[in-house]
Amino acid sequence: MSTLNLQIKRLRPNAILPQAATQLSAGLDLHACIDEPLTIPVGEIVTVPCGIAVCPDLSMGNVVMLVIIRSSLGRKHGLTLANSVGVIDSDYRGEILVPIINHGNEPYTFEPGERFAQLVPLFVPTCAVTEAEELPESDRTGGFGSTGRI
Repeated sequence: MSTLNLQIKRLRPNAILPQAATQLSAGLDLHACIDEPLTIPVGEIVTVPCGIAVCPDLSMGNVVMLVIIRSSLGRKHGLTLANSVGVIDSDYRGEILVPIINHGNEPYTFEPGERFAQLVPLFVPTCAVTEAEELPESDRTGGFGSTGRI
């Protein structure tokens, strides 16, 4: 198994570097880089800064870093990312900012340094796009629910 090296730059003094919670965790925990508690009212969106910028080692191939809410926050408090899943391209060098929406029944307050999301790096192919007059036949031509399974 190869190890992907991620260079992390702290953009704020109180930023916490992302780490895996266990040896086999798929994601690295992201922490709220805030100076005071931040409350998300029900139905509102707030942007939570992480205080870091990331650069993957591209010698191993193209990398996308997905940002996903921690499952406990989704299940217990109804929090999700406003854009469902965050996509950080390998050439982005700005601060990781995470838009969170509160679908729960009560306000939720983030504490400074709280683990709230995960950064999941994945290798992705570089795509070449070619226009085609026709596409090869497939049994899958329908849209939503086309396999007949619920």
